Amino acid sequence: MDVSLLEWTITIAVTVGVLLFDVVVIARNPHEPSMRECAVALSIYVGAAIAFGCWIFLFHGSADGHNFGVEFFAGWLTEYSLSIDNLFVFIILMNALAVPRHLQQEALMVGIILALIFRAVFIAAGYTLIENFSWVFYIFGAFLVYTAYTLVKSYRDHDDEEHPEENAVVLFARRRLNVGEEFQGLKLWYRLEGIRFVSPMLIVIIALGTTDILFALDSIPAIFGITQEPYLVFTANVFALMGLRQLYFLLGGLLQRLVYLSLGLSFILAFIGVKLVLHALHENELPFLNGGEHITAVPEISSLVSLGVIVLTLVITAVASLAKDKRDNERDEAGV
Repeated sequence: MDVSLLEWTITIAVTVGVLLFDVVVIARNPHEPSMRECAVALSIYVGAAIAFGCWIFLFHGSADGHNFGVEFFAGWLTEYSLSIDNLFVFIILMNALAVPRHLQQEALMVGIILALIFRAVFIAAGYTLIENFSWVFYIFGAFLVYTAYTLVKSYRDHDDEEHPEENAVVLFARRRLNVGEEFQGLKLWYRLEGIRFVSPMLIVIIALGTTDILFALDSIPAIFGITQEPYLVFTANVFALMGLRQLYFLLGGLLQRLVYLSLGLSFILAFIGVKLVLHALHENELPFLNGGEHITAVPEISSLVSLGVIVLTLVITAVASLAKDKRDNERDEAGV
């Protein structure tokens, strides 16, 4: 995919501009956004992603068997669905650390900025690896299949207890720092009666940062399973993260009703993992497999098929989840 320096520059400048605008607006008026405010902002972000995908269709088209528009939409939907799943962890984190509702926008904004930074680093590292070592696709594929297995196992065992606020980095910071009880916006420390305290917001930011790193470990191999174009990988992640803050407040209650989301995501991750392994076989250079020669007899999964599988899986997951929630509510009302 031939992306000019100007396109990269405009893309990064617009991303930074949107983030700076959000930071300034939130800093001036920390509050819990209304449903209307969230819906309008989310519509703008989703509309921008769709418009960008159409622009990729029109101006970059296809090359070497790749349909870049399809790859963008498949990557964006995958990253978006993974981001929605991550909102569960954010909700748990905010509640566990007792972040006031009017300050949660600020905390989420910091979390999104950290996620973008970490994902940019992982994208650069991942691209360097796949450009120099084709066998890394085997590792990415196996990792995604294993992640899918852990999601299914967690659902089957009803292991829904997540405690992101108790990870080792957060616990270390709590032990080593003099953490106060008062939140003061994004101020990371303050003085009270001559004693310097670290704001609880710093612990929130540390918790968000460490969970963002864990999220990137899933999302970056998944997107590379759909496209190896760094521009599409980056923009799919940017559009998936934009609007996540509004989605947090808009869908807070609905997220609890998407009971089959983890199963749907496990299927998508397993599917992409298998696709990565098949691609790795086509690009095979390992001397102990087929004498180091490419294995072209195995099928490759096209971008269009990937997009269809992802969309169908997300639709079935949402419909099945809401149907189950409705049945459970009717059962509760009937006293069964």
